[in-house]
Amino acid sequence: MANPANETVLYPFTAFNFAVEIHVPELNTKVCNASFSDCDGLEMTMDVKTIREGGNNGQQIRLTGPLTFGQLTLKRGMTASFDLWDWFEAVLKNPLLRADAEVVLFAQDGTTERARFVLSRCLPVKLKAPTLNAKDGLVAVEELQLAYQSLTLKRPTGAGLSLSVGLSIGGA
Repeated sequence: MANPANETVLYPFTAFNFAVEIHVPELNTKVCNASFSDCDGLEMTMDVKTIREGGNNGQQIRLTGPLTFGQLTLKRGMTASFDLWDWFEAVLKNPLLRADAEVVLFAQDGTTERARFVLSRCLPVKLKAPTLNAKDGLVAVEELQLAYQSLTLKRPTGAGLSLSVGLSIGGA
């Protein structure tokens, strides 16, 4: 019998089975009824502050600085669901409107959850209509970019003992 703890060590996660869930409290319809084909920008970067001690030329002190988050880029084939456009328009009418989003990474079976990235206080900052070209015959792909205020990794239950990190910056 295989050891489930070794499965994640021996076999890296695949990047093709994922889902994006966007929850906007003020909208009646569910956002993102269609699946996204591309998801990029789940990142956080910590600036490092360097301090030099007078008279000590062979050493420097490194301190943690401010944390910055990336910008999530989502792409999907355009459908008759205009939920992303409705959300963008709702933010224009109410600039304080925010959403929470989760990007779920699944195992190859498509149902077993491997990791969940939780993004809070998301704001749509760019919504790009598909490039139209009559010669190509390609799928019309729309693009959404989200700015988010915090990023947390949520592990599935029974994933073993490890340090859980959830970081948040400012805001209410």
